[in-house]
Amino acid sequence: MSDFKLDFQDTAVAFADKSDAELREKYRLFKLMGSPFLSKLGMTSAKFALSLGLPIEGLIKNTVFEQFCGGETIEECEGTIRKLGESNIGTILDYSVEGKSSEKDFDETKDEIIRTIKRAKSDPNIPFAVFKMTGIAPLGTLERLSAKKKLDAKSQMKCESISGRMNEICQTAYDLDQPVFIDAEDSWIQDAIDRLAALMMSRFNRERTIVFNTIQMYRTGRLEFLKESRRQAEEEGYHFGVKLVRGAYMEKEREKAKEESYESPILPDKSSTDQAFNAAIDYCLKHHEEHSFVNATHNEESVQKLVVKMHEKGIAADHPNIYFSQLYGMGDNLSYVLANNGFNVSKYVPYGPVKDAVPYLIRRAQENSSVAGQVGRELSMIETELKRRRSN
Repeated sequence: MSDFKLDFQDTAVAFADKSDAELREKYRLFKLMGSPFLSKLGMTSAKFALSLGLPIEGLIKNTVFEQFCGGETIEECEGTIRKLGESNIGTILDYSVEGKSSEKDFDETKDEIIRTIKRAKSDPNIPFAVFKMTGIAPLGTLERLSAKKKLDAKSQMKCESISGRMNEICQTAYDLDQPVFIDAEDSWIQDAIDRLAALMMSRFNRERTIVFNTIQMYRTGRLEFLKESRRQAEEEGYHFGVKLVRGAYMEKEREKAKEESYESPILPDKSSTDQAFNAAIDYCLKHHEEHSFVNATHNEESVQKLVVKMHEKGIAADHPNIYFSQLYGMGDNLSYVLANNGFNVSKYVPYGPVKDAVPYLIRRAQENSSVAGQVGRELSMIETELKRRRSN
């Protein structure tokens, strides 16, 4: 057994591009997010204030938005793209507008996603593009498709519009040779997303992996779904691409299951989720020569496991089919140490109008306050680095 490991506690590398002032501001925000009550109160109040038209966008933009988002436009993200690139970390521009309902909104979002793909073209600092189906499709239609309900004429028209937008995005990605992720969402719409993702992969992944689906490993049955998806790709002769995540909707999923009296789709505890995630990584690594995967997690153990196994198997750190990814503003110790050791790593950099990014920011706040130890780890590392700098 190899004793090769990366030092993810190396705060000098993790925060090399952060000034003392930036670190202190980051510390203050994580301190706030460490309190579930204050975190929920702060983000709910912000949402309410924005709905009333109160002038608080500037305050949000200069605090939590600045920590977790690249800007309001692609142009505002340029500094972040450049700064991450200087540390050999890629940027994934994530247009964080969701929950819209008009066809006009969906078309505008589709056009913006295409702009991110075009911006990424030929820029090694932007290895992937990404989109959410709820940005380009009505929630109700996705629910009906997932439940395999018979569609009326109106829903059928909406379904055709969804397919058209999705095809246009993936066709653009294919034409520009620019890989694109389809993000995972709520379990009650995920079946439709999975089927559409498989259709896009079968259409555009014949020569190489362009379209990636996302699998949330905190859900029951997803390891089997991963294996079946890869087998389907092999049988039908296309490359399978997958981004593996634990998941970001745990509380919402459990609440809905309880309210509607069905069995929760979420695994019972953290250890079973960890076990499923690590088994998925092992499975993808076994097939890494034909298919591509992304280890998208803030869990140090899952990152280290893959690093060690790649080393043991003699797989190059920069193998083009294996990627790591974390969210902008979080998990810097993982991203920067991985990049410093030659691994392929990128950050999800959300952007969009402040008012539209609030749902995303609320999820980040909830995720950080509910994931055991996440905020504590972030705070501890910032404290360690500030102390190290004072002593030097």
